[in-house]
Amino acid sequence: MALAVLAMPIASTHAAIFGDDEARKAILELRDNLAESNRQQHDAMDALAKRIEQLENRIDALQHGLSESASKNDATLVELAKLRGATEELANEVSTGQKREKDLYADIDTRLHKLEPTTVTVDGRNATVERDEQLSYEAAMGLFRGNDFRGAINALSAFVARYPQSVYGPTAQFWLGSSYYAVKDFPASVSAQSALLERYPDSPRVPEALLNIAASQVELNDRKGARATLSRIINDYPNSDAAKLANERLATIPVEKEKLAAKEKTPAKDKVPTKDKAPGKDKAPVKDNK
Repeated sequence: MALAVLAMPIASTHAAIFGDDEARKAILELRDNLAESNRQQHDAMDALAKRIEQLENRIDALQHGLSESASKNDATLVELAKLRGATEELANEVSTGQKREKDLYADIDTRLHKLEPTTVTVDGRNATVERDEQLSYEAAMGLFRGNDFRGAINALSAFVARYPQSVYGPTAQFWLGSSYYAVKDFPASVSAQSALLERYPDSPRVPEALLNIAASQVELNDRKGARATLSRIINDYPNSDAAKLANERLATIPVEKEKLAAKEKTPAKDKVPTKDKAPGKDKAPVKDNK
């Protein structure tokens, strides 16, 4: 019993000693494990830190590259904008130049067209006339149509003097005479229309010119001349429209009045008085036979 009792402390001490060793060993192992774990964690942290550093370096590099790329892109965009602006400016200049060139060609074409002769038909006659000649005639006729008869007289007079061989000559001469008639310068009208008859005897304007002359002669109280002119139209141009008008107007100038006017213009001749004879002198004296 005593031995049992004595043996109990020894067993307890041994158990305690064994338990301490196991615990110490377990603690050491745990410490070692913790140390290993810490080391592994430290290594992992170092590796992670390195990876983070690498990633940061790569990010920095990427950012720097992107910055440089962005800068390059910005410079490229600026250059592109400049090129676009220059292109637009050049396109505008080209467009302006093309328009200016087109206007210049049109102006040159117009000027050349004005200088080139043109074919016209006047009183049924085709002829080639210079542009200046045509424009001068049209300008003069524009004055006549606008009832500026004195202006037309000046313009038509200048035209027939400058272009005596013009196809417009007979027509211009006729309207010159008509302009004089419109301003009641009847002698000048007769003179202008007579010039047409002399210079252009084959012109289709001749019958009309004769009608104009007859009208001026009536205004000048030259009825005999008017009748002669109207008769000439009827005889020389019987199928013309002017001949019909001449017949109508001729009927308004009676012959009787013309003869009466001629008689009134002729002064009566005064009779020369004779001396009265003395009575009885024309008879022979009677001899007294007684």
